[in-house]
Amino acid sequence: MHIVVVGCGRVGSELAMQLSEEGHSVVIIDKNRDSFRRLTRYSGTSLVGSGFDRDVLRQADAPRADALAAVTSGDNTNILCARIARDLFHIPNVVARIYDPQRAEIYMKLGIPTVATSLWTTQQVRRWLLPSDESIEWTDGAGTLHLVERIVPDALAGQPLANFNRGDSVRVVGLIRGGTGRVNIEGLFAQEDDVLEFLVTPGGLEDLNELLTGAAS
Repeated sequence: MHIVVVGCGRVGSELAMQLSEEGHSVVIIDKNRDSFRRLTRYSGTSLVGSGFDRDVLRQADAPRADALAAVTSGDNTNILCARIARDLFHIPNVVARIYDPQRAEIYMKLGIPTVATSLWTTQQVRRWLLPSDESIEWTDGAGTLHLVERIVPDALAGQPLANFNRGDSVRVVGLIRGGTGRVNIEGLFAQEDDVLEFLVTPGGLEDLNELLTGAAS
């Protein structure tokens, strides 16, 4: 995948390095050249400039990008970057870091996934950039149960959460919506950009991935 990261602070630099080490094509943008000193294990491209400058984004090959993360220190900058990425360059997976959680609902309604800074981690941004990521969050000592998080594909939005269960092998046990988690999910319906928590058996993990990837294709 080709991924653009805007902002080379703590989160942006760590994200860019992880993605680069995994073999993705990565371009990171920052207005301060000195910020790139954080990139101690990085094989991607670094660009000095503004993430909402269209010419800079074109230099970052945004027209062919699969994902963009706007993780600067400014809410307005991040949202502007995300909207340009989505609306002008039609980048399919876009996420913006946000410091004011009260704005999150507004931006989510604009179709831009956001995470408040108090909840932000490198792993959270990966969920939006790499929705097909098959990572496992936790495994029991015997290796018979896994806890995994998955983003609801747009094609499954509106489905009852109970429809995501599969026999004795896949169970929805939690929901993260708008940055808030809950375990009382009985009777709820899936929405776009929901993150679901599943407990699965090893065989159930394959069933779950088939369900979600089949819906997204």
